[in-house]
Amino acid sequence: MAGTKNHDYHILPPSIIPFAGSMSALLMAVGAILWMQSIDTMGIVFYAGTAAVVATMYFWWAQVVKEAHAGDHTPVVQLHLRYGMILFIASEVMFFVGWFWAWFDFSLFPSSAEVIGGTWPPQGVEVLNAFELPLLNTLILLCSGTTVTWAHHSLINGDRDGLIKGLWVTILLGLLFSSVQAYEYAVAPFPFKDLNYGSAFYMATGFHGFHVLVGTIFLIVCLVRAYKGHFTPKQHFGFEAAAWYWHFVDVVWLFLFLVIYVWGGWGAVTH
Repeated sequence: MAGTKNHDYHILPPSIIPFAGSMSALLMAVGAILWMQSIDTMGIVFYAGTAAVVATMYFWWAQVVKEAHAGDHTPVVQLHLRYGMILFIASEVMFFVGWFWAWFDFSLFPSSAEVIGGTWPPQGVEVLNAFELPLLNTLILLCSGTTVTWAHHSLINGDRDGLIKGLWVTILLGLLFSSVQAYEYAVAPFPFKDLNYGSAFYMATGFHGFHVLVGTIFLIVCLVRAYKGHFTPKQHFGFEAAAWYWHFVDVVWLFLFLVIYVWGGWGAVTH
């Protein structure tokens, strides 16, 4: 018969959400760019675009959850969702490659910027002690990687209590990491502006901090869904994607800690 489904793919019905998402992102980007050009009224446009992007994410992902409960996420659909998450994480890896590239360019070729005295770190700059707050945050993230793995294995083995406890601990560790980083920024002895060191440091570590916040929100959503009984041992891509993202955040931090805090501040005066 015409219209009979003879495949395992899920064909989506027409939706306004992708168009709304792209227009919201455009509004947010234009607002941010013009706001940075000192057009104060564009701040409203930026916040409106941001709110629209958040709303788009909510309604789009809510629809994906409904599709999962309706049985539309067949094995082949789940496989392709995993492919999509892998490609997304790969794009995030390249995002951080840009910040590492800038850091290595400033540090390995300091003579190209005479304003910093031809040395790295720049002359007169006190750096953060890598083995104080940065080491503490490293231990926090490593512990969070183990707790999210605990939650994952609990889910696979049908232990919902272990899943919820593991998620709670991971979320609290993520919030603790963000709090420590906020305090670190508050006491940092170098500014964001006027120095290649400061700009490269804050952009790399700050965007990682943003990713930690996004990952924490991701896990909070998973916790709410866990309380609602959404995940099963055989179908839990939403949680699996959150766990992958969290492990990615952990690995990036290890590189940041070694390259920026340890190697980047080696031999310099510590604050």
